Amino acid sequence: MTVTLHFHGAAGTVTGSCYRIDHPGGHFLVDCGLFQGNRTVRALNLKPTPFDPGSIDFLLLTHAHIDHVGLLPKLYAQGWRGPAWMTEPAAGLLEYMLPDSAGIQESEAERASRKRGGRGEEPVEPLYTTQDAEEALKHRQTCAYEQWIEPGPGVRARYWNAGHIIGSASIEIEVMDGDKPVRLMFSGDIGPDEKVFYNHPEGPAGFDYIVCESTYGGRERADYTLLERRNALKSEINTALARGGNLVIPTFAVERSQELLHDIGYLIKTGQIDPSLVFLDSPLASKVTGVYRKYAKMFEDVELGADELFNDPRFRIIEAVQDSKAINAIKGGAIIMSASGMCDAGRIKHHLRNNLIRREATVLFVGYQAPGTLGHVILTGAKEVRIHGTLVPVRATIRALGNYSAHADHTELMDWLKARLPAHGAIFLTHGEDEERHALRQALMATGLSGDQIILPQLDDYAELTAAGLTGLAQAGTPRIDANQVHSDWHNAFSDFTIRLSQQLQQGSDAQKLALMQALQQQLSQLGVPPSPAHRTTPITPVEPQAVDE
Repeated sequence: MTVTLHFHGAAGTVTGSCYRIDHPGGHFLVDCGLFQGNRTVRALNLKPTPFDPGSIDFLLLTHAHIDHVGLLPKLYAQGWRGPAWMTEPAAGLLEYMLPDSAGIQESEAERASRKRGGRGEEPVEPLYTTQDAEEALKHRQTCAYEQWIEPGPGVRARYWNAGHIIGSASIEIEVMDGDKPVRLMFSGDIGPDEKVFYNHPEGPAGFDYIVCESTYGGRERADYTLLERRNALKSEINTALARGGNLVIPTFAVERSQELLHDIGYLIKTGQIDPSLVFLDSPLASKVTGVYRKYAKMFEDVELGADELFNDPRFRIIEAVQDSKAINAIKGGAIIMSASGMCDAGRIKHHLRNNLIRREATVLFVGYQAPGTLGHVILTGAKEVRIHGTLVPVRATIRALGNYSAHADHTELMDWLKARLPAHGAIFLTHGEDEERHALRQALMATGLSGDQIILPQLDDYAELTAAGLTGLAQAGTPRIDANQVHSDWHNAFSDFTIRLSQQLQQGSDAQKLALMQALQQQLSQLGVPPSPAHRTTPITPVEPQAVDE
C-alpha cells in the first residue's frame, strides 16, 4: 500500500476543507469542514460521507473556522470516536463553534420540517445535533506549536503558526512509506503579514509535497500598515455616521469581530471617531471574544492593554434575543456588527432588513463574500434582495474594506510558498476558486517550477505519493457535484429571475405586462408546459420588444 492523498473538500471551491491520507499504517484526516456558498455547494453537506468514518484513526485540525471543522460532528454522529488534534486556543474556540453550528443545523431542519409539514411531507433530520457536537468536544487533543506529536502508527506531525486566526496552524506531516518518510506540508489558511494579534506565518523548508490554499491567488491588496488600516476604517466610520444613519458591518464571529473591536476601541480612545454605541450582536462572537481575552498574552501588536481589550464603555456585546431586537429602534449613530460574515445566516439578516431600506444607512463589508451568498449579491450591486422571504430594496450605501481579510494576498501566498520550497514531488493548490488557483499556478511557473509539478485537484480526486515523486492523479468515479453549479446554481438564477420579473411587471402599461407574460408562456409551451386555464388570455398585438426590456 502506498501513501494516497484524497481531496474531499476545498478542491474547486473555497470551503469544505477535508483531506484523507491512506498509508500502510492506517488512515487519517486533515480538517473536516462544512461546505458553504450557494445551495448546490451546501447540498454536499447532506450527501453521504465519501469515506468510511470507522476507518479513520485520527484527525489533524488546522484551525477552528467552520469551513475546516464544521462536519466533524457529522463524523461522530456516524459513530466515529477517534481523537481530533489541535492547538489549545483552537480547542477553546471549538467549545462554542461546534454547539453553535449544531444549533443552526437543528433550527434549519425545524424550519424546513414546518414547511414540509404544511405540504403533507415528511420532516427532515438535522445534519447533526447538539449532542453530536458535545460528543466531538470530548475527543479533542491539544498540542503546542513547533513540537512533534505522534498521533498514530507511522505518522508524526508538527504545528506551525499560520497567522490566520487564534490557534491557526500549518501542519508539517511525515508519513512512513516503507522505510522512507513522505514529507508533507498542509498550509491551512495563511494569514497576511499585517495582523493585530500575531507574528508572520512560520514554517520550515523542504518537502516532498505541499498542499497550499489559494483564496487570494492573483489578487493583491494595497500595501498597508496597521496604522493605515485603522485610518481607512476611521474614514469609513466617520463618513457613514455623517450620513445620519447606522453603520452595519457583517462580520465573522472569529477574529474579524475581535480585530474590529480592537481598532474601534483604539479609535474611540484616541478621539478619532465618536459613535453613540457599538454593538457586537452575536452570541457566538460574544463567547469567542472571551476566548481571545483568555489568550491575550499571546498577542503581538495590540495597541490596548489586556484590561482594555474589548472593554470600551460604548461597547454592547449582545447575546439575548430581546436585546438584539431592541437595536432595531436605533435609527442612526450606531455601529452594528453581526454575524454571519457572508450574511447567509444569523442576526445580520435582521439588521440588513432593517437598514438596507434607509438611504442614510451604510453597509460595510470587511471580508470575502462567496458567490451565491447574500453578501455577494448585495456587494455586487443588487437593487433588491430577498431576506426571510421578503423583497428588500437596497437604498443604503454599500462599501467594502479589504484590509481586514484574515487571508494572505497573492504576494504573501507566493512568499509563503517560496519559503517552504523545494517541493520535490508536487504542489497542490486548493481552497480557492479556479481563477485564483490558475493565477497562483502561473506565478509559480514563472519562478521556474514546471507546470506538471503544480496541480489543481478537483473534488474527490486522489494522488499516489512516494518520497521519490508523484505516481499519478486520478479522478473520482461519479462526481458529487456538477462543477458548473459551483459558482452559479439554478436556485440563485431563479431568485434573480423572479426579482427582475417582479420589477418589470411593476413598470409599463397593462398591455406591456400582458405581452411579457404571453412571451414567457410561449417559451414554457415550447418546453411542453401547458398554460394554466386561469392564464389563457385572448391574444393581443405584442408591443415592441424594446419597450418590454426597458
